[in-house]
Amino acid sequence: MAFNILGINHRTAPVALREKVAFAEERLVAALRTLRQEVGVSEVVILSTCNRTELYWAGSASGAELTQWLERHHGNNLDLAESLYMHQESRAVEHAFSVASGLDSMVLGEAEILGQLKDAYRVAQETGSTGPALNKLFQAAFSAAKRVRSETRIGANAVSLASATVSLARRVYSDLSAHNALLIGAGEMNALTARHFTSAGVKRMVIANRTLGKAQHLAAELNAFAAELRDLDKELIEADIVISCTASPVPIVTKRAVEAAIRARRRRPIFMVDMAVPRDIEPSVAELEDVYLFSIDDLQQLVDENRQQRELAAGGARLLINEEVVRFLASSRAQDAGPAIRALRSQAEGIRLQTVEQARRMLASGKSGEEVIDYLANTLTNRLLHAPTQALRQASELADIDLAETLTRLLTEERDGH
Repeated sequence: MAFNILGINHRTAPVALREKVAFAEERLVAALRTLRQEVGVSEVVILSTCNRTELYWAGSASGAELTQWLERHHGNNLDLAESLYMHQESRAVEHAFSVASGLDSMVLGEAEILGQLKDAYRVAQETGSTGPALNKLFQAAFSAAKRVRSETRIGANAVSLASATVSLARRVYSDLSAHNALLIGAGEMNALTARHFTSAGVKRMVIANRTLGKAQHLAAELNAFAAELRDLDKELIEADIVISCTASPVPIVTKRAVEAAIRARRRRPIFMVDMAVPRDIEPSVAELEDVYLFSIDDLQQLVDENRQQRELAAGGARLLINEEVVRFLASSRAQDAGPAIRALRSQAEGIRLQTVEQARRMLASGKSGEEVIDYLANTLTNRLLHAPTQALRQASELADIDLAETLTRLLTEERDGH
């Protein structure tokens, strides 16, 4: 069974084009059923994320045919030919394993894609659009990704500002579930950072913003609390972690306010990150004891170092992927050869039974044992070699050098084996 992948991703197309070929979750099942009806598509899985849309299928349908289907399905007068990539057979297997392992992601080594791939496969299974070929491919891809995660450090280092903030916080507080967080500002960056801290299991979170309604909206999403900026002095006393990212032209967290909070906290430390430009926290706050203040430049340096570490880990991950691809292809080829091997053995067994029956009749008619043995040996040899001899002669006549060499090698190995 042929493995095929047709796709578009962050490397081949801008977001304006990617969004036109994305599959909304509520329409994915219908798309799978429609595509499954196309000639030459025996099995299919559709992966659609913000960074990629990929069609995984088994069958004889060509990339051109699936491209036309994709353009027809979205009906946006699209011309995708320059932005699509096509992988087949071993290259398709390698790509599937790399996607599952995060090696083909915009953020190298990110783990989210594996969950997205599993969701895509689950939906396809529930729709009935998968089968033996893709089931085997996806299970092997998940296994390869697990091995990459367990045997390399591809996902061990934070490579976004938000995740790096959590990573730094863990250097100060090993157990975030015992500490409170205060996020000043409810913009996109702080919203992302807040989600990271929520996932990390922070004990209690407060979102403080100049506009209370915006803070309340984000707080409701994260099961947090909302506060106004005028309440910062009070909130600082309870906060073990303070992250600030606003558009204020002047600092909104002063050294005096932090000093007062430290006294009220009886010198319990505060971890602080100023992600704003211009800065939200007075730089002199770093002079205070029991305060760990980091700037956005500190975060960026950490992110750059971590990216380098991931690049190093990616080398080892790619070696593992290559091993898994070779193993998968060898297993698949052995499985594909199974029917042919069984047919060959069945044919040989038929010849054996027929020849033995003739030998028995010869013995019954009074032929000598030596004569019957000669008959068995000669007849079995001629009958078993008839088909490969004819194939070898035909290959020579047609100048099919590869087939001739293969047959010759097989016959030579058989002879040497005896």
